[in-house]
Amino acid sequence: MDRRQFLKGSAAAGALAIGFRHMPARAANDPFVKLDALGQAALVKKKEVTPLELVDAAIARIERLDGKVNAVVTETFEAAREEAKAGAGEGAFAGVPYLLKDLNDLKGVRRTSGSKMLADYVSDWQSPYTDKTLETGLVVLGKSNTPEFGLLATTEPLLLGDCHNPWDLEHSTGGSSGGSAAATAAGMVPFAQSSDGGGSIRIPASCCGLFGLKPSRGRMLEQNKDPMPGDISVKHVISRSVRDSAALLDLTEVKEGGAFAPTGNVTDAGTKRLKIAFSMARYDGSDPDGDVRKAIEETAELCKGLGHEIVDVTPPIDGPQFIDHFLTAWASGPAQLKALVEEKTGKPAAETGLLEPWTLGLADFFNAKDDDAMKNALAYFAKVEADIAEFFTGYDVWLTPTLASAPPKLGEQAPTVDFDTLYERTTTYVAYTPQHNVAGTPAMSVPLSWNEAGLPIGSQFAAAKGQEGLLLQLAYELEKAQPWMDKWAPYSAVNV
Repeated sequence: MDRRQFLKGSAAAGALAIGFRHMPARAANDPFVKLDALGQAALVKKKEVTPLELVDAAIARIERLDGKVNAVVTETFEAAREEAKAGAGEGAFAGVPYLLKDLNDLKGVRRTSGSKMLADYVSDWQSPYTDKTLETGLVVLGKSNTPEFGLLATTEPLLLGDCHNPWDLEHSTGGSSGGSAAATAAGMVPFAQSSDGGGSIRIPASCCGLFGLKPSRGRMLEQNKDPMPGDISVKHVISRSVRDSAALLDLTEVKEGGAFAPTGNVTDAGTKRLKIAFSMARYDGSDPDGDVRKAIEETAELCKGLGHEIVDVTPPIDGPQFIDHFLTAWASGPAQLKALVEEKTGKPAAETGLLEPWTLGLADFFNAKDDDAMKNALAYFAKVEADIAEFFTGYDVWLTPTLASAPPKLGEQAPTVDFDTLYERTTTYVAYTPQHNVAGTPAMSVPLSWNEAGLPIGSQFAAAKGQEGLLLQLAYELEKAQPWMDKWAPYSAVNV
């Protein structure tokens, strides 16, 4: 979350100032739906299809499916069609339909961040990251659903409505990139923009049976107007194929003067056999749900069968201390948002209805801390970063579950649940992803498992800072060993 952007300027002012229909395109007559983004782009480059054909087909899929999924919350269909009519351009993804997460600005388009506070806000800028993404030739069809300010691990914002998981419409898509994951899992688009400040790429990738790589902090282009201390979010994509994620990373990463040597376009599995640390315990030392344990143990066996070494380890993190400091930093933004609402309206924030109960609860959680809480949290973050860097001197990769359970039912982690109950449910559920945001390490959720109810379970692999290439090589190997591209959700363009 770009907190300072919400706290000043036109965004703050805007926050508080209170056609054409396509025929349904089914899998039988939609030759594009099973293609990944590079596959669709290849058709355009060979002049076998036009960008407009790809865009019209994607719009038709959205119009047919999204009434039940609710993944797309702002449409830019006509602008997309006009852009597609103008031609493909030279980018690697020229003509490919795409969605931007609704935490992301696109100049001239509504950006709500899932909040009534910004219900009518129209962006007056877009980040260099967005510019770089669009230079690849992607055609934006609209914005994808997200929880309020990306603050929850489920996508159930009161303003925009619940986002439904295509694997089971009664279940959560995860968050905060839930709309992007749902749209991709449903086949509306081949991949979609996402961001990750505590697991928000990996969590919905796990929930929706997709591939999600969180890059190292410092890998990607500057993405905020004015970053604040404690900003640990990075942007990338949720995809069906490893190669789509790898190619877009190559095109959007910092090439000169960055924190790391460029990853480049990783196109295949590596040959090096890896030493993989393996841990299952959550912050409190307890195990994840039984179906998750079974799935991750099977992933470890898969890696062993591929010749990698699996070593049981104890995570280098003090669980209770980590949770307290992470939530302190996480809640600092909501505290400032609450103060802004009260300053501009002259009313208690809870009376305005502009912020959700969970956001207000986080604000109160932060405001109950002493004055040094944020400083202490950032000092602790530096320690975690150093400890995990030291941990990776002994291992190539670290394998854990992505989440402690399969996707929960909608409502169980909704922003209206009692704060203490939701705090416990969230910290129990999201027990494996935030440490990699704090440490700045790259991590990916790989869709290798489904439980007996048919719900996806992701396996998380992490590596030392700057080692996205190593993770992508491993992902290609896993993709070949246990393919997932032909697994389609029951409620998707392939099956509905």
